Amino acid sequence: MFFMCLNVFKLLFFISLCFVGIRYWMQKKSYVFSADIVEEITLNHFGKNITVAYDDIYDEFLERFPGHVLPVEHRKWIFMNAGGWMGAIHILHASLTEYLLFFGTAVNTSGNSGRYWANISDTILTGSFRQWQEGALGSTIFLPGQTVYHYEWEAAAVEWTAGTWMVEYGRGCIPSTLFFALADTFTSTLDFVTLFYILRVYANALIMEAIAVIGDMVSMG
Repeated sequence: MFFMCLNVFKLLFFISLCFVGIRYWMQKKSYVFSADIVEEITLNHFGKNITVAYDDIYDEFLERFPGHVLPVEHRKWIFMNAGGWMGAIHILHASLTEYLLFFGTAVNTSGNSGRYWANISDTILTGSFRQWQEGALGSTIFLPGQTVYHYEWEAAAVEWTAGTWMVEYGRGCIPSTLFFALADTFTSTLDFVTLFYILRVYANALIMEAIAVIGDMVSMG
């Protein structure tokens, strides 16, 4: 019994060290994007037809962050079911510590936001986003032109009206968000085709970002 408890203690100690190490690394590393820059670029195209807005936003990110935005051939809208809601995502960038994507829904949908080791912001282009934060007795409705923030380890009830489209940016331990994002595949939808699409795009994004990092290191050397 003593040795079993000792082994559990060692495991917990190792996990704690990993957690502290990862958090320290994330606090000290540099990032490609910021929530403010994503909001700025998004609002540069606010008020346009949503298809035109998304194309122009993509082009501006591509121009301002070459080598960090997935090329046109990887552009694909993918269904996502998570926390009881259903939407669609279009990934522009993804790494171990950041992601940038278009997100929205063509139907009314609601559910749980999930609880992540990441900070997330959503700048709304069309529609509405209702957020009921944990511990609150009322909800807040966010409208086009506004940005909604979801901070790490927080949870909320979320609701989007049909025709809500936004630009989402996440910063933190991005793999921690995948457990929530993909869980419904195994517990409800059994849509393994969509799972394949998401993992394929994420893998392509990771490879592209690794190439960019190596290129930066070579140029600095």
